[in-house]
Formats: sequence, structure tokens, C-alpha cells
Amino acid sequence: MPSAGPIDSIDARILLLLFEHPRATTIAIADRAGISRNTAQSRIARLEASGALDSFERRVTPEALGYPLTAFVTTQVTQRRLHEVAAALAEIPEVLQVHGISGPVDLLVHVVAADAEDLYRVAGQILAIPGVERTNTSLVMRRLVDYRIAPLVRHRATGGSATRRPSG
Repeated sequence: MPSAGPIDSIDARILLLLFEHPRATTIAIADRAGISRNTAQSRIARLEASGALDSFERRVTPEALGYPLTAFVTTQVTQRRLHEVAAALAEIPEVLQVHGISGPVDLLVHVVAADAEDLYRVAGQILAIPGVERTNTSLVMRRLVDYRIAPLVRHRATGGSATRRPSG
């Protein structure tokens, strides 16, 4: 993935407008951001090319597809088999995300399932992957904060930076 580079307050305003009005035209974004259409268009193109702006796909909830259970499976992997295991995980439709993490385990695998029996099946598929040594499955009981990026973009749009704040 290309490097996103620094996002200035104008870029952040454009991103925030795209979050708030995902169907807005470039002209509408330009008007709301107080910039020309050409500037808006070139900045949006640059944000897309740099990887800062992800796809515009609409999100479908797993629940709507019949997968109301969400779980996280921590996975310990045999040394030097991480990429092989990640590739195998990507072949399991119920695996939504895989993160390489630090600590006593190697991967955090976000999965969905239709019910407890289905979760057992998915966890078994993960455990059966060559290179997976051990797993631990934690069922999500309630989602307390959804994935969100708008507060961070809003912070950046108002001149906030990504630098660390002094402690106190």
C-alpha cells in the first residue's frame, strides 16, 4: 500500500464531508469545503492514490447475512509460518480481519458465525490450519464502540495533529 503522507486540515475537511455525505458530488464537496472543484477533485484523487482514502463500498452488516455472532480468535503460530497461516485464514469466508499483534500470541482473528455450533466449526477450521499451534476464542457479548474514524478526522480538520500530547 502506498504511503498516505501527511493529511492537512483541508484534506481532513474533505474526508469528513465524504463521511457525512458519502453520495455527494465533487462539486458539492468543493462547495462545502470552500475550495474549487478542481482542487477538490485533485485532492480526492491524491487521497485515493496514496491509500489515505479507502474504498467507497457500502458496508453490509454480518447480521444481515445471517451471522449474528462475532468473536475474536487469538492464534499462536509456528515460527516462520505467519504469512502461510494468514493466507489460509483469508480463505475462510467467516474471517473478516486478521491482525498481527505483539505479545504471547501472533494473530488476532475477527470472525463471525451463525450460531454457537457454527462458531465451533469456524474455530476448528482455524485450528486445523498447518502452522497454527493454539487458539483461544472470545465471544463478543456486546459492541460498545463501533469502528469509527470520523472523530479523528474531525480532530485533524480543526488543526489537531498526530503528535503526542505532553503528559501531565
